[in-house]
Amino acid sequence: MSELLKVSDVELYYDHVYALKGVSLNVNEGETVALIGANGAGKSSILRAITGLKIVRSGEIHFRGHRIDGTRPDELVRMGIAMVPEGRRVFSYMTVRDNLMMGAFTRTDKSEIARTLDMVLGRFPRLKERYSQTAGTMSGGEQQMLVIGRALMAKPKLLLLDEPSLGVAPKLVQDIARSIVAINRDEKVSVLLVEQNSRMALRISQRAYALTTGKIALAGHSAELLGDDRVKKLYLGGEI
Repeated sequence: MSELLKVSDVELYYDHVYALKGVSLNVNEGETVALIGANGAGKSSILRAITGLKIVRSGEIHFRGHRIDGTRPDELVRMGIAMVPEGRRVFSYMTVRDNLMMGAFTRTDKSEIARTLDMVLGRFPRLKERYSQTAGTMSGGEQQMLVIGRALMAKPKLLLLDEPSLGVAPKLVQDIARSIVAINRDEKVSVLLVEQNSRMALRISQRAYALTTGKIALAGHSAELLGDDRVKKLYLGGEI
């Protein structure tokens, strides 16, 4: 597999707080890669660095062979990177349809946009059922499906997901997990998944990085990390 994203020795600060300390990781074409760790470990900071929402102090980030640290977020969307932020962040007073169409703001081919919309509605039937409903009146799990669908409307090569299971009912967590697997498999979209639900993240990814206080503590194949005693103790709360 060819390398899609490469993060090299990235350091990032919030004012004087050291958030990332020489972090290096990569995502290959076709992979789902998980970032696991406790609150404050630096998982979301990595996504903010990749998407240009925070300027890195040092290090480099490359996407498809091009250096992208310092690139504007809207340009990154055009290059093929889409992010689903933590906390859903739907446009509450807009309909499901209008929320989805906001995801296609960088695209101009109406027939291609229509095809992507059909794919998203097929992937998330609940969105089709609520197509004309105001987004703010939907459940948390439905809103999460909506923001994932909105990101897919940009037709990304790399999808960044920040805590997609947070605040979602357990049954819908399973639906979202299955949709992530299907998006990666069927739409050929590579995924970088940030999750506190470490079991779920390790079960649906091929590789994973475990973070502790802004540094990579462990890395490897997800199936191996799932059975690693250190991971069980630090991130999984004991025996699986």
